[in-house]
Amino acid sequence: MLQVNGERLWASLMEMAQVGATARGGVRRLALTDEDRRSRDLFSHWCRDAGMSVSVDQVGNVFARRAGLDAEQAPVLIGSHLDTQPEGGRFDGVYGVLAGLELVRALNDAGVTTRKPIDIVSWTNEEGARFTPAMLGSAVFTGATPLAEALAKSDVQGITLADALDSSGYRGMRAATGNTVDAYFEVHIEQGPVLENNGTTIGVVTGGQAIRWLDVTLTGVAAHAGTTPMRYRKDAFFACAQIAAELEQIVEQYAPRGLITIGQVDIPNSSRNTIAGQIAFTVDLRHPDDAQLDAMERDLRGACARVAQARGVNLQVSTYWSSPATPFDPVCVALVAQAVEALGYSHERIVSGAGHDAIHLARHCPSAMVFIPCVDGLSHNEAEDALPDDVTRGANVLLGAVLARAGLIGRSSPGE
Repeated sequence: MLQVNGERLWASLMEMAQVGATARGGVRRLALTDEDRRSRDLFSHWCRDAGMSVSVDQVGNVFARRAGLDAEQAPVLIGSHLDTQPEGGRFDGVYGVLAGLELVRALNDAGVTTRKPIDIVSWTNEEGARFTPAMLGSAVFTGATPLAEALAKSDVQGITLADALDSSGYRGMRAATGNTVDAYFEVHIEQGPVLENNGTTIGVVTGGQAIRWLDVTLTGVAAHAGTTPMRYRKDAFFACAQIAAELEQIVEQYAPRGLITIGQVDIPNSSRNTIAGQIAFTVDLRHPDDAQLDAMERDLRGACARVAQARGVNLQVSTYWSSPATPFDPVCVALVAQAVEALGYSHERIVSGAGHDAIHLARHCPSAMVFIPCVDGLSHNEAEDALPDDVTRGANVLLGAVLARAGLIGRSSPGE
């Protein structure tokens, strides 16, 4: 059975990890920064060395193609991302991109011809750490976000995505939308502890859970910390703290699959000796079931309203972004399962808790994902890690599923 070269894949991952490497062993490659540009350059160089043609679309997505026997066939697409969190790890995203490259290298070594072309893509701004929302490149590709809207997004310094694309040299000419894809496959670290805790080698991902991002603003009255008695205060921060405590109680009603996170908190014009007059915070809601997520949001809004009224502060709650629960294509999921079984790896079906480009692609073409364990379930962390054997096994599963979809035509001796 054809398999990847695990040592070569690991070496590529470790070399890429030097681009934007941090002192604590992690990686910082925010989208379209110089570090991201260098990672794109290296990936493109490796793809050309593997005999692939490279193109870039209008939102900066980088595509590399290995030709198939039938050029008229839509490609089987493999992808993920090279950008990271501000203090990210060495595997999140980049593993899926370089596993695709190693798949092509393995096909080249074996002299394999496929009926359909095989494309690898590195999506722009998957993390959403510089430009929000996340997964902008795949959102434009699938038509979920208009190109002009994405290009107008700006970072905290006011630099637009369009300007960042131009300065990095990665605003391409290829059309960003209207592309036909036969199927999409993505391999990724789990970013959680389930596979490792269960002693399972491979997660056969059946879909992604629903995600909703809310923005909450509480407006009270700023006043002197030393002269305003407690009973007269309209303290926005204490209101926020009470809401946070109530949300932790609310999510227990939706255990174990419901998740609530307050990820960002901002007190404008804050001062050590001033009562917080206003506070803004974000809420991330997740659940595999859309109806349950709706119920969580209703409970959250109710709790916010009760606390705001009791404390005499004004309340605003708005939806920033919403992604419904998304099942993956049963045929593609079955191809992943068949590849795992052929290799004899232990596996289980799992729903993705994180957002991935595959979620956008699943609404555009047949799609599936492969998960491997990550050490201690850590991700979005400089200590993120994966074991070399698991990295190799995940790439082997990807190879088996992609070959089944792309159609193995023939195999010749290398060099022919």
